[in-house]
Amino acid sequence: MDLIYVKKLIKLLSESDVDEIEIEEEGKKIRVVKHGNAVGARGPLSGPAPVVLTPSNGSLPVPVAPAVPASLSEAPAAQADTRKFHEIKSPIVGTFYRAPAPDAEPFVQVGSTVSTGSVLCIVEAMKLMNEIESDISGKIVKILVENGQPVEYDQTLFLVETA
Repeated sequence: MDLIYVKKLIKLLSESDVDEIEIEEEGKKIRVVKHGNAVGARGPLSGPAPVVLTPSNGSLPVPVAPAVPASLSEAPAAQADTRKFHEIKSPIVGTFYRAPAPDAEPFVQVGSTVSTGSVLCIVEAMKLMNEIESDISGKIVKILVENGQPVEYDQTLFLVETA
């Protein structure tokens, strides 16, 4: 089983009411368990529920990054912001760069006015520098990724207030 498949299982589990998924495929067995939130020192919702992968050979469970439903992963204020602004998303997986060179000025800053076709950033994928252009005119209100950070396909990079 590949890592992408496991990540999809974790996401599926975190977005559902199901607490456990167990799959056996080609002699390999994977079990993903979502433990309920326990009442902790900080109260009933002390944090996201951990997800544990249990190998089929009976060894100890392997911890995996916590599965957090989208509704819990962002603050309510951030959710409200993304609803009223246009999201510019990454069309590819790669590394996010705000400027064309390390010593150059960033393409845009918060508050910059952009038009359709304006270059906003570069996403490097497999040694290719892909310019990401704005698909709308407006003002940059938030940059959601730090320079040099990896980005996923369809990850929101910028929030734009439409003109």
